[in-house]
Amino acid sequence: MKQSKDFFWPSYVDLMTALFLTMLVLFVLSYKLFRDKQAGLEQANARLEVQLKEKKKLDEIKEALQKLEDPRYFIYNKDFKRYELSFDVAFDSNSPVLKEEYKARLISAGRFLVKQLSALNKADSIQYLVVIEGRTARYNTRLPNGTYSYNTPLNYDGAATRQLSYLRALAVYQLWRDADIEFPAPRYEVVPAGSGFGGVNRYRDAQEELNKRFIIQIQPKIGSINGQSVRR
Repeated sequence: MKQSKDFFWPSYVDLMTALFLTMLVLFVLSYKLFRDKQAGLEQANARLEVQLKEKKKLDEIKEALQKLEDPRYFIYNKDFKRYELSFDVAFDSNSPVLKEEYKARLISAGRFLVKQLSALNKADSIQYLVVIEGRTARYNTRLPNGTYSYNTPLNYDGAATRQLSYLRALAVYQLWRDADIEFPAPRYEVVPAGSGFGGVNRYRDAQEELNKRFIIQIQPKIGSINGQSVRR
């Protein structure tokens, strides 16, 4: 009987020790899983907060840019989701020269643009990119069935076409500079660019000739939004 008791207690102690170690290991693993899940939730929450801040800031910018809409100078194109001049500025074929008839109104539009942009929230440090994008019209032919064909070698979007569209944008940029229309740096960066036969949301078919123009796009620089504790 004594030998049986002597055998029981060491075995019991060993069993309890093993159970204790097992429970300790399970506790450590459970705690680690909990901490990992908590960290994941905290990261997800932080990303959500960043996204909400970014959306709020972009909504504020969008609302501020609505001040640009004035039928005398700029209108918002809902189909293309961009601001455009409310009046046509057409170029002669293969020419980057601004016609005299457009210059006075373009100067007024430039001054209006600077005034409205300067009224945006000055409390933040967001920077804006003002792109003057020149374009050119492609060659097309109206077919008997009413559709249009662009199948011609003349529509090769090469260096000459890109240069022509860039020079059209540069003509507007230079006109504004000559009229002492300055966009204050570093908050605003003005970039003349040429997209040639490319560019998104172009006019097509019967309206193709309307592409002999330039458009103005105003976008906040994402990097400067990041400086407002908003990352992307």
